[in-house]
Amino acid sequence: MPPTAQFAAKRVAKELQKITNDLPPGIKLVEAENFEEWLLDIQVLDDNPLYKDQTYRLKFKFGSSYPIEPPEVTFVKLPDRPIPIHPHIYSNGIICLDLLGQQGWSPVQNVESVCMSLQSMLTGNTKNERPPGDEEFVRANRLRPKDIDFYYHDNNV
Repeated sequence: MPPTAQFAAKRVAKELQKITNDLPPGIKLVEAENFEEWLLDIQVLDDNPLYKDQTYRLKFKFGSSYPIEPPEVTFVKLPDRPIPIHPHIYSNGIICLDLLGQQGWSPVQNVESVCMSLQSMLTGNTKNERPPGDEEFVRANRLRPKDIDFYYHDNNV
């Protein structure tokens, strides 16, 4: 195993140990059977009518360069877990958030801080809409989220 992959596995193991016993309200670890992919559920805890009483499933994929590079984080649609409607979340679950890109990511971030950032992003949203061009993007995109070059221009949502 290359040194970066060893470092990534060690870091993910450390995070797993911490979050198994201690996650903030509204965040729940669902599955973490390996160091490559985890599933978590998040809820918005305020009274935002767009997300009230909803639970959303997140998939985290960790590469061998984690935490130097961000994890790949997407929302997953299940019968009881919709994709949240938000101007920065595509209907296929891809999230446009600078924190998840190379420019906005920092190795001090972790699974918990990403979940809390997404909770906050949903809490502050008042627009019941998808990103502009959602249908075209979802139909045409063949790239993994980490390979998409998003233009972060709207920090008010």
